[in-house]
Amino acid sequence: MVFDLKACARSNILALQPYRCARDDYKDDGNTTLLDANENAHGPSLSKVDDLASKGSESQLFRFDSLNRYPDPHQIELKQLLCHLRQSPSSPNPLTPANLFVGVGSDEAIDALIRCFCVPGVDRILICPPTYGMYTVASQINDVEVVKIPLDIEGDIPTFDIRPGVILEKLRNDSKIKLVYICSPGNPTGKLIPPSQIRQLLEFQWNGVVVLDEAYIDFAGEGKSLAHWVNDHPNLVVMQTLSKAFGMAGIRLGFAFAPTNIIRLLNNLKAPYNISSITSALAIQAVSKPGLEVMAVHRNLILEQRTRIVQELVRLQRIGKLRGGFDANFLLVEILNGPKDSGGVPDNISARRVYKELAETKGIVVRYRGDELGCEGCLRITVGTEDETTKLIKKLDEVFKEI
Repeated sequence: MVFDLKACARSNILALQPYRCARDDYKDDGNTTLLDANENAHGPSLSKVDDLASKGSESQLFRFDSLNRYPDPHQIELKQLLCHLRQSPSSPNPLTPANLFVGVGSDEAIDALIRCFCVPGVDRILICPPTYGMYTVASQINDVEVVKIPLDIEGDIPTFDIRPGVILEKLRNDSKIKLVYICSPGNPTGKLIPPSQIRQLLEFQWNGVVVLDEAYIDFAGEGKSLAHWVNDHPNLVVMQTLSKAFGMAGIRLGFAFAPTNIIRLLNNLKAPYNISSITSALAIQAVSKPGLEVMAVHRNLILEQRTRIVQELVRLQRIGKLRGGFDANFLLVEILNGPKDSGGVPDNISARRVYKELAETKGIVVRYRGDELGCEGCLRITVGTEDETTKLIKKLDEVFKEI
C-alpha cells in the first residue's frame, strides 16, 4: 500500500474550506487604506510606544504602533528563512515556504496533525516511550488512542533506539494507526535516532504519517536535521522549534516541514492569525544571519558545559551512569542509593529525595524522570551557564553528604 493522502486524512479536513480574508488577495503596500478587517484605525491602546529595533542597528525590526493591524497570516519571510536554515545543498528538491506550517510552539503542530489525520474514537497514534508527554496529552484531548512501542531499553545501558521491526509489524496488523511520533534527539533520552532507522519506517508502505520531532536537533551536530527529506518522502513531517537552541521559548514559535499537500491541510485548519506580529518579528531576527551567529555562540557555550558536567558528575560517588545520548542540552543521570564503590544502584526513592532536596534547600530545580520506562532512578538535568554548572555540582555534592 502506497501513501494516499486522500485516504489517510479525515474527509472533513480534506473538504475544509479555509478561512480567507481580503489580505489573502490584496497586500498592504504602505499606501493602502485598510477598511476590510474591522480594525481600530487609531492605533493600539498603549500609553507609550517604543519601536523594537535590531540590537546594534538603526533598522527597525517592528513598529509597535502597527499592533492595531492583524498579523501576516502567511509568514512568507519567516518561512523562507527557515527553508534556508534547513536546506541541504545535496537535495535535488529544495524546500520552499509551501513546505512549512508555523504554529504556537511545536505543540500546535502535534495537535493539528492529530486533528488532521485521526478520527476521534476510531484512529490511533503510535509513540515510543520514554518520550515527550504532549503526544499523549494531545491524543487524549482529541479522543485518540495511543499505541506504545517502547524504545530499546535492554541491557545495562539502554540504547534508547527505536525498534523499526517491531513498529512495522504493529503497523502491518493495525490499519487504524495513522501517525507515528518519533522524538530525535529523544526527550528525556537525549539520543539522536540513526537516520537509517527513520528510513526503514519511511520505506515501509502503509497509509500513515511519520512525524519526526527535532526540537533539540541543533545540539546534535551540524547537518543532522532530516527536514530536507520531506520532499523525497510523501508521508514525512519534521517538527522543530525556536524554544531550545535559539533560546526563544518565550515567543512560543514552532514549525513543521512536510510535503506541500500535507502542509496545505495543516494551514487550512489553523486559526487565521495564529502567529502574532511581535512573535513573527522576533523569530525573523532569530533566524536571520545575525541571530544565527548569536545562536551558534550560545550553543557552543552549552556544549562546553555539557562536556564539563559529564566529566564532573561521574566523579561523584552517588552518580551512576549517564543514560541515553549526548545529543541535546540535557543529560539523563542515574542517582544511586549508595556509593558506587559500595555497589549502589539506581533507585527512585533516592532520585526523588535528591530532586526534592535540590529544589527545596539548594535552589536548583531539575526534573525527576524515574517513573518513565528505562529511566529508573534518573534525573534529567538541563545544561545551564558556567556559573549554574558550578552551583549544580557544588549543591549536588552537598545533598549527597546530607542524605
